[in-house]
Amino acid sequence: MLLALIGVLLLTPNLNAYLKIGFDIGGTVVGIRWPNGVRYFVTNRDVPGVPAAELRGAVERAFSTWTTAGSSAVVSEFVGFVNVEPGVDDGVSAIGFVPLDEDTVLGETSFLIDEMTGEIVESDIVLNSSFPWSVAAGGETGRHDVESIVLHEVGHMLGLGHSALGETELLDTDRRRLIGKGAVMFPIAFPAGNIADRVLAADDIAGVSDIYPPPGVTRETGSVVGRVRSGGRGVFGAHVVGYNISTGAMNATFSLSAEGNFVLSGLKPGVYVIRVEPLDDASIDSFFDTDAAVDADFRAVFSPQLAVVPAGGRGSDMDIEVQPK
Repeated sequence: MLLALIGVLLLTPNLNAYLKIGFDIGGTVVGIRWPNGVRYFVTNRDVPGVPAAELRGAVERAFSTWTTAGSSAVVSEFVGFVNVEPGVDDGVSAIGFVPLDEDTVLGETSFLIDEMTGEIVESDIVLNSSFPWSVAAGGETGRHDVESIVLHEVGHMLGLGHSALGETELLDTDRRRLIGKGAVMFPIAFPAGNIADRVLAADDIAGVSDIYPPPGVTRETGSVVGRVRSGGRGVFGAHVVGYNISTGAMNATFSLSAEGNFVLSGLKPGVYVIRVEPLDDASIDSFFDTDAAVDADFRAVFSPQLAVVPAGGRGSDMDIEVQPK
């Protein structure tokens, strides 16, 4: 049986750690992945400023970034140009421009998943042609950078959910201004003309390496495990951030059980400052199902205990207490 899934990247003024995209099979959450690499097509359609051949080049660079900077175990192949619409369940994994009614959505990724195995059968990426786009090497004022947005959407295509490593300012009930972000997979894009999202951050790399482990990754990285509690009870959905005091790299995760348990993995060896904060810099449904009981009613706190992460192992277990707002 096949299951359809979809994810979006939102425009800056509006609104996992990495989270892997997954679903429940017999009571076990299974992360989705490609079993034998991605074979994709590019829609043979030009838009102002971006011929189809230039779109292909941006897509190939994005896949190359996920392979070279992310995980060498990521395998992709451009098959050819096609005259089909991406976003249609037709057995063809297509990437291309389509006009969308949503005035805040720059791109979205859809899937067909084998519900028995979690394997991806098909995945399409739609870029919203209602916006102005550019493939200029240094970016172009007033136009959104194709390579940056495609890099985010390819992350979804590979099985990654959103990272919460970013900061926004709430403008009104459904609009946010991006202040900064620490991962390509943060759900809100940089403004038009910005090309900063062509480069993966530590959190993006940890996420893709978890789904497609490169050789030796378990010997070269470590982890931190612990619990987030408030008044003796577990906190579900707390955002846990690890900051490497030597390199400045940030990795993050969420507490994903009723007991508040978290695992912060894929960390380079070193000493980390751990911060726990509520999920309040993007809408919760960018990360969790809308019916998830995420607790965001607490104050951010730094753990008084530093985490020492060894290569190929894990630091001491951490119990972090937060206080209600």
